[in-house]
Parts: sequence; structure tokens; C-alpha cells
Amino acid sequence: MRAVFPEGGNHVSAMSDRSMTAARRAEKGPQEGGAEVAAAKRQDPIRVLIADDHALFRRGLEMVLEEEDDIDLVGQASDGTEAVTVAGESLPDVVLMDIRMPKVSGIEACRATKEVAPSAKIVMLTISDEEEDLFEAIRAGASGYLLKDIPLDEVAEAVRAVHGGQSLINPSMAGKLLTEFATLAKRDTEEEQAQHVAPPKLTDREMEVLKLVARGMNNRDIAKELFISENTVKNHVRNILEKLQIHSRMEAVMIAVRQKLIEFS
Repeated sequence: MRAVFPEGGNHVSAMSDRSMTAARRAEKGPQEGGAEVAAAKRQDPIRVLIADDHALFRRGLEMVLEEEDDIDLVGQASDGTEAVTVAGESLPDVVLMDIRMPKVSGIEACRATKEVAPSAKIVMLTISDEEEDLFEAIRAGASGYLLKDIPLDEVAEAVRAVHGGQSLINPSMAGKLLTEFATLAKRDTEEEQAQHVAPPKLTDREMEVLKLVARGMNNRDIAKELFISENTVKNHVRNILEKLQIHSRMEAVMIAVRQKLIEFS
């Protein structure tokens, strides 16, 4: 972490942090000081936790993320149990989680992490390209699923995207995900059909947005496709998640397919 030295001389640097803050606020006045605090809050770095049992891989991620001014590495874990403990203590914004880990798998750790740090967005970063792992990760609440062959210099962008509300999936896995959704939609048992509850009513525009989300499009691309603003897309996505009572875009697609709100040919 960089050391910051104020200008003006030794008498200034000798002041306590609290005294310096009070002096600056006194100079700027209450309104300007309040604006500075608000700006600082908006610029808080993204808090990231790395959970992977391979020390070398963790070190590689650490070196990459520490180069980013807007990302703060708040913890590391070498197994699933430790990942949950550290997540509860550090309350990260984003967790980069391996699936194959000792003691507790990444998928189980994902579920447990959502309990101790509900606001954390979890990205599974793994070598596994198995459909079952992908599907279970989504069910566990993961907001992303990326294979470890992703260039390390793209990890920071993935962190920012997930933190900003996007769901990420490795392109090579996207087709498998949609296939799994389609299979799931056809696998309803008679018992499930008997207990079927009418799906929530989505507006026509929300349905359009959901179908484009299912195609893997991000908010910017959806906005261009529908000729609406990106903020409007975000509002539609938020409304969809609230109506379906889930937390991620991929879960929304899974529920929509299962309840036959949308279909894949």
C-alpha cells in the first residue's frame, strides 16, 4: 500500500490522522467536507477474496490484482472451510472461488459464503468444464463461472463486471449452460407439476430483456438491441430478479426456463 505524505513540512506530518481530517474539514467548510466524504465512499475499492488450494495460482492472482488501484485484496483461503471463515470476517465484495478444494468443495463453500456474506458476488474460477459443476455453481448462488485458462490480465475486468451486477460465464461453457436449462425444463415430474405455482407476471419489455440475458448479452448490448438506455436495462433486470425472488441473472434464466417463461429450441 502506498504511503501518502502531505505537503507543507514536518509539523503537518506529525499531526494525527484525526487532527488532519478535522483541520481539512475546517478549511473547506461543512458542505465541501461532506462532499469529499461522499466522493470517497463512491471511490471505495472493490474488496476481493481469493479461495484456491494452489498457492502458486493464488500468488499469480494476488500480483495481478494488487496492480489495480480500484481493487483491494482483503483475504486468501486455501480450502473451502477457510474460505467461508475469511469471507465472514472480511466481508468481501467479490470472491474468486475454485471448485476443487480440500475439506469443503467450492460449491458448498459458495452456499455457506452467501450465508455469512450475503452481498458478496462469487465467481467460480476453475479448471472444471463439467456441466454438472457449472449448473450446481449457479444453483449455489455463483454470479460467474470462468475457466482458469482466462488470461490473468482479464481477471480484474471480470471482478469489476461482477461487482457492477453482471453475470459472467466462459464462452465455451455458455452452450452447455443453455443445454442444461433446456434439459431441466423437460425434466419436471408429475409431482412438481401438481405443485406448480403460477409464475410471476413479467411485462413484455421484461420478457424481451430476459430473453437477451439468456443469450449471454450484457446490459450495454441489450440497451443497443432494444434502443433504450443502459440504466433502463438495469432497472428491468432488477425488477426481474425481484419478481422471481432470486439474486443473479443466471438464476433468472434457469427459473424462466423451468417455469416455461422462455424456451430454447
